[in-house]
Amino acid sequence: MKVVILNQYYAPDVASTGHLLYELANDLSINGEDVDVITCRPSYGPPETWQPCPRKERDASGVMVRRMLATRFSKDNMVGRIVNSITFLVPLAARMMFRMKRGEVFLYTTNPPYLGVVGTMVGLVRRHRYVVLLHDAYPQMAVWVGKIRKGGLIDRTWHLLNKWMYRRAKQTIVLCEAAKDLVCDTYGIDPEKVHVIPNWADGEFLHPIDKADSPFAIEHDLVEPLTLLYSGNMGLYYDFDTILNAATLLRGEDVRFVFIGGGGVRSRIEDEIEKRNLDNSMMFPHQPFDTLNESLNACDVSFVTIAKDIEGISFPSKLYTSLAVGKVIIAICEPHSSLRTIVEESGCGMWVELGDADGLVRAVRELAADPEKVRSMGRAARELFERDYTLQACARQYAKVLDKAQRNL
Repeated sequence: MKVVILNQYYAPDVASTGHLLYELANDLSINGEDVDVITCRPSYGPPETWQPCPRKERDASGVMVRRMLATRFSKDNMVGRIVNSITFLVPLAARMMFRMKRGEVFLYTTNPPYLGVVGTMVGLVRRHRYVVLLHDAYPQMAVWVGKIRKGGLIDRTWHLLNKWMYRRAKQTIVLCEAAKDLVCDTYGIDPEKVHVIPNWADGEFLHPIDKADSPFAIEHDLVEPLTLLYSGNMGLYYDFDTILNAATLLRGEDVRFVFIGGGGVRSRIEDEIEKRNLDNSMMFPHQPFDTLNESLNACDVSFVTIAKDIEGISFPSKLYTSLAVGKVIIAICEPHSSLRTIVEESGCGMWVELGDADGLVRAVRELAADPEKVRSMGRAARELFERDYTLQACARQYAKVLDKAQRNL
């Protein structure tokens, strides 16, 4: 099979989707598929995270990576983000229109969210078999954050393009059942053509180590206190108020709240830590990828959160990295969320309802008083990961869906 993966971000960029696709591409290639990736230069994080990359390279796994020269304005600025998307999509559409290799199947992601429309346009001109991979659902996400009006012209036009995109796609991949329901119910897509495949983490690179053996924990005096970590994108669709309110209530107790990463609300979190004088809270930038296992293991508990009314629109991929390193998960989400179901049914953590800072305080104190419970839940986290969320298990599912699309089933 000749597979072409298209996404705005790709390793060594700090975007989680870029690393997921890097791992998927390498696994497919190692298992005999011919894989090309078309992407941009690193641009997701702040400029200090942008590593120099060749425009064209074949990596150690045999994947051919081609990086386009799109603009790199801050993604936290809406105009800049749109310009970045346009300077990627327009030349990409031209390239795809004249790409005439036989037998290829294309995997279009939702980075940027209208990327799959390129596949639809090409498909009107010639045969172009493609699969859509839905990470975040737009325009639903844009409506949720207040960037566009529900039922307005942009919203209706976007939905029309989505219907066109999904109906012409040979197959679609989503992350959870709620996302499948959204696609099928909103756009009238045959459920047989929509496949739930979760994200994953690299279980060899990311693995449990004792917190006392983490250089990051040692450097920042996190070995002794119960440490609770949020690591990843600090975006609008995650809940930080519950965490900050709990940190405020827990001042003076032997616990630490650690935030690692960047994003649209990072500065607000920093301001709140300073304003509330939260000496139990620490903030760090994105850590180098090669030390990610050390920073993720510098805690006892990992926060995984998703904001109100986001179910089906997005799903937090940080769940999988937290499971891989065998940490207790505290899920902060709505009662009906699949995140809660995963955590509670597996015994790998605890659920706290959005806004329930008192409930989070109770959970933290319960864990601080019971180290054996922390260890037991951590073991359950890694066991769940090895059962359901390894790269190898998920990549095999991707290969089956891509094969169906390639054979026009």
